[in-house]
Amino acid sequence: MSTVVETEEHQALRSAVAALGKRYGREYLARVAREGGHPDELWADAAKLGYLGVNLPEEYGGGGGGIAELSIVLEELGAAGCPLLMMVVSPAICGTVISRFGTEAQKRTWLPGLADGTRTMAFGITEPDAGSNSHRITTTARRDGDDWVLNGRKVFISGVDIADATLIVSRTEDARTGSLKPCLFIVPRETPGFSRSLIVMELQAAEKQWELVLDEVRLPADALVGDEDAGLLQLFAGLNPERIMTAAFAIGMGRYALAKAVDYAKTRRVWKEPIGAHQAIAHPLAQSHIELELARLMTRKAAALYDAGDDMGAGEAANMAKYAAAEACVRAVDQSVHTLGGNGLTREYGLASLITASRVARIAPVSREMILNFVSHQTLGLPKSY
Repeated sequence: MSTVVETEEHQALRSAVAALGKRYGREYLARVAREGGHPDELWADAAKLGYLGVNLPEEYGGGGGGIAELSIVLEELGAAGCPLLMMVVSPAICGTVISRFGTEAQKRTWLPGLADGTRTMAFGITEPDAGSNSHRITTTARRDGDDWVLNGRKVFISGVDIADATLIVSRTEDARTGSLKPCLFIVPRETPGFSRSLIVMELQAAEKQWELVLDEVRLPADALVGDEDAGLLQLFAGLNPERIMTAAFAIGMGRYALAKAVDYAKTRRVWKEPIGAHQAIAHPLAQSHIELELARLMTRKAAALYDAGDDMGAGEAANMAKYAAAEACVRAVDQSVHTLGGNGLTREYGLASLITASRVARIAPVSREMILNFVSHQTLGLPKSY
């Protein structure tokens, strides 16, 4: 890989994270998930080495880097078979939003813990009736004296059971226009009226999915993150890193699956030559490698634009990166399973569970269809159908 594309520092970071990932691997994460636990040991080691907070400001205990560095960490852990999903949420979304828009008190309260892994935050935006449409969010926040009172529901919220707080996206009424606008609130886990129930998933993962109910949840004034008039600016400051990190997650998973298939194709013999000598096996694997590499380039572009402060450019690139990475990941996993044949469905080889897991990147945090809508409207200037 040319240093023109990636700096020596980034290459060194990749190597170091890959070494950490190799110490744990896919079997560690699978075992933790089967036992109903959490990857606490890996999380703690990643934190100790400074990887979890690599994107957060140095003055609050972070590494002073950006989403470019954080996405490298997640991709390399994924390529080793042990991605940490909460990295997408805690340091990338919540850490970034608080870093950019939080008060000094909020930064000092949350960022050091997010950086050293001792505290985590979840992110609550998706609702039962709103799906990917953030304009239809019905969770509301109203003023009551100096307090805020929140009411609403959220679904498919990752890691709420282990998070110290959840950054909730709600809507407040604009006093001038009467229309609703998005606002972000920090809701500690044990806040009265803030309840959760488990959503049972076919996907086996350490990070569980939850439905949240906010019933007259009373919060102090300082629970509001940023300016209540900033609205979508603050929201997308968190959503663009989420898309970039989801792309990194997908690329890592695709690389892991592809490496397994390539290794198998080099050694598995049915006739005289290894099966990888046959073009019907070799060419689809080569194609998957190309698609993953192209997705990596767009992910780097998106991270570079975001870290440079170009929110508009990053929004387009982050959506494209997430789309490309998800498609490349699904195809890489499918082809890898087919390369192994029956062995691809056994627990021993650890690929079958990725058939379900790889689809997550196509669906969350925004569906591929909504990304195509974004590109057709925002990039190509085509009219909306909705």
